[in-house]
Parts: sequence; C-alpha cells; structure tokens
Amino acid sequence: MSYKRREFIKLGSNLAASIALAPLAGKFLNENENAKLDKFGIQLWTVKNALGKDPQGVLKQLSEDGYKKIESFEGSKGIFWGMSNTDFKKYMDDLGMTIISSHCNINKDFEKKAGDAAAIGMKYLLCPAIGAPKTMDDAKKITDQFNQCGEICKKAGIRFGYHNHDHDFKMVDNQPALDIYMANTDPALVDYEMDIYWVVTANQEPEAWLKKYKNRFRLCHIKDRIKNTTEKDASCILGEGSIDYPKIVKTAKDNGMQYYIVEQERYDNTTEMDCAKADAAYLKKFKF
Repeated sequence: MSYKRREFIKLGSNLAASIALAPLAGKFLNENENAKLDKFGIQLWTVKNALGKDPQGVLKQLSEDGYKKIESFEGSKGIFWGMSNTDFKKYMDDLGMTIISSHCNINKDFEKKAGDAAAIGMKYLLCPAIGAPKTMDDAKKITDQFNQCGEICKKAGIRFGYHNHDHDFKMVDNQPALDIYMANTDPALVDYEMDIYWVVTANQEPEAWLKKYKNRFRLCHIKDRIKNTTEKDASCILGEGSIDYPKIVKTAKDNGMQYYIVEQERYDNTTEMDCAKADAAYLKKFKF
C-alpha cells in the first residue's frame, strides 16, 4: 500500500470518528450551557411593600437587577397590580420580562383569572397555601378542589399548581398530607411548585421528594435559610444560608423542574429591594 493511500485511509477514519463524536460533543456543550440559571424569576411577594407603593418602578428595577421572569401574587391591586392583564404584559414586554405565573385566591372568580392569565400567555395559576387537613376526608376535599381548578385551567389553556408550606408534611392517617395530594390529583391537571425552603424547614429532603414525584414539581421557590437556627421564618440572601442549592437544583432539573423563582421573606438590616438585587447577583454566577 502506498504512503498516499495509507494517509487517505487514515484521514477518512479520523473524519468518520469526528462525525460520530459530534453529537456527543454537542450534548456536552449543551449540558455545560444548561448548568447556569440565566433566566431565573422572582416571586413578587419578595418585594411586596415596595411593590404596593410603586408597581412599575419596582418591576423596572427588578428587570435592571437581572430578573427575566415574574411570578405575581394577588394583592389589594390584583394579580396585575392596578393594570389590565394586557397592559401588564405590554409593560413586561417593554422591560424584556415575562410573567409566567401567579399565586391567587382560588375561591373567588377563578375562571375569570384563568381566562385573563391565558390571554397574555401565562403558564400557571397557583394556589399559594391551604389549611392543614386533620382527616383524610379533609385532604380529599382539597384534592377535589385542586382537580376542579386544574380542569378550569386546562380549558383556558394554562396549568394549575399548588405551592407547599411546611405544614403540608404533617401526618394525616400516617402519611404526609402532600403524599395524599399527589396521589389524589390528576397529573394531567395539577402540577406542584416546591418551596424548597419550607421542605427543609419541615425536616424533609427536597431531593427525595423530587425523585419520588418525578415530573410533578414543575416550578420551585429558591429561598435560603439562615444557618444554625431553629426559627421558622428565617429566610436570608441566597448563598448566605444553609441550603445546598447547586446540589438540589441539579436534581430538580433531572426530575422535570422548569421554572426557578427567587423568594425571600425576611430582610435583616437591609431592604426588600437590596435583598432582591443580592439574590439576583448570586444567581447570575450560579452553576450546578
């Protein structure tokens, strides 16, 4: 075999190997890109006091801090903070932001809220909390309502979800209430928003719940917890607390999590807006 022929065969083999490995290389690059949370959101409850005084000014500041997604809540001025749903969306568009979800009162005008949310492309309406059930019958009534809300949202073209607190892990008939909710809500109708802080506060393992109910937790609240405290309300600036978010977020992503939303409810020696800015700065550098 001539030298030129050997080199031609070697070149062809190398080219074939490169083509075969290209998808793997692309997968590796995509995984590295996905190891950053570059489009994180914020639950507006974090800045509720400032928001009530100047909704548009607060939203503008949040966009400048780096937040790309908004999760609202139903305050005295409604989900859209004194604006119509379409005006709110236009303002979000102008700021380069998206409202993806909102907590709301599910017992009042829920069909209208679902329609208003769907009309501007929101993804979710969420029940922010519900009283701790004492009996299995109580828990079943809750899940029946969740399924009904899920049907309303599905007809409107959005999704319904439930946001947990620590009391959702209290035992009912020898099982956590949240287990009963999961077992008795239709996955086609009801998703869940894991407030990781409240899972930890209830002495539960977020990763265990994420793995147990793969693809049921679609949104999460990222909220850190003050180190070495037994206080219940002890949230703090991200990265300063005890919760191992790089580890938990990786598990969350592997088990169907789609939206990562900052929330903070305590502001020691600083302001809501400064905390929101510091939380955004942490997440801009966040890798998992």
